Amino acid sequence: MDQTVNGEPRVLATEEALAFIRDIQQDHPEILFHQSGGCCDGSSPMCYPKDDYIVGDRDVKLGEVGGVPVYISASQFEVWKHTQLILDVVPGRGGMFSLDNGRERRFLTRSRLFGGGEACAVPQGAAAR
Repeated sequence: MDQTVNGEPRVLATEEALAFIRDIQQDHPEILFHQSGGCCDGSSPMCYPKDDYIVGDRDVKLGEVGGVPVYISASQFEVWKHTQLILDVVPGRGGMFSLDNGRERRFLTRSRLFGGGEACAVPQGAAAR
């Protein structure tokens, strides 16, 4: 699966999200994200220790942000395949099992459609780094 659409990455992160990732990596150096499918924690990007989460055979790797891989289930990818995901940070509590829980900030997924039909502008400072 191509991790870009027309040269644009499928997943980006804001500078705030990249800084928060680095904070979490102080305690958990090897992490990954899995875009939640909407059950208990809504559609939050869930952050896990890399060794504590088994990536499924049908999970799709969208790309990496800050060197951290980002996955989504195949069924959810089919719905969102025309959408660029942008990891951001907002005040609040993270998902119950996500590493952002208890840090008084949480990851949030913003999105925009590829191909000019943007639902919202890419936040200033968003990068695929």
